[in-house]
Amino acid sequence: MASGQQHDRATCWLALPYGLLWWPWLGPQGSVISAFAFLIGGLWLSPDLDTNSRPYQRWGPLRWLWWPYRKALRHRSVLSHSPVLGTLVRVGYLSGIAILLSGLAHPWGTPTSTNVLSWLQQQWSRPERLLWVALVGIEASAWLHLLQDGDPMPTWPKRQKRR
Repeated sequence: MASGQQHDRATCWLALPYGLLWWPWLGPQGSVISAFAFLIGGLWLSPDLDTNSRPYQRWGPLRWLWWPYRKALRHRSVLSHSPVLGTLVRVGYLSGIAILLSGLAHPWGTPTSTNVLSWLQQQWSRPERLLWVALVGIEASAWLHLLQDGDPMPTWPKRQKRR
């Protein structure tokens, strides 16, 4: 299992090659977005957000947003360390928090939850599919993390034996 520093180093070293890999199909804009999403995924949306880890600490004063996530999930659980599912849970959790906060802060000038959801739907249906490209970049960084940990599959909860 790699240390937090090793995860960070690999993410930083591989973000640019990952973005350049997509250049022929996505062009410069898609390459930049994929490389940036790879960095965000590895440094701020890591599978290790379920512990008091470097990615958790990077959130600084906003790390309290991840406290319920940390308390709800056991480290290396199916919902945090699974390929695809783990990323969907983290991105879904963060999206839910953003929508909730936008609804609560609307009286102070933020967009409503409906506006945020409408914007996301517009981005999803754009022909460039840049939101899709960003999600794939976040997932690719999660795979890097899981492979560095030595086992890309999470641990399933063990059944308790009855006495």
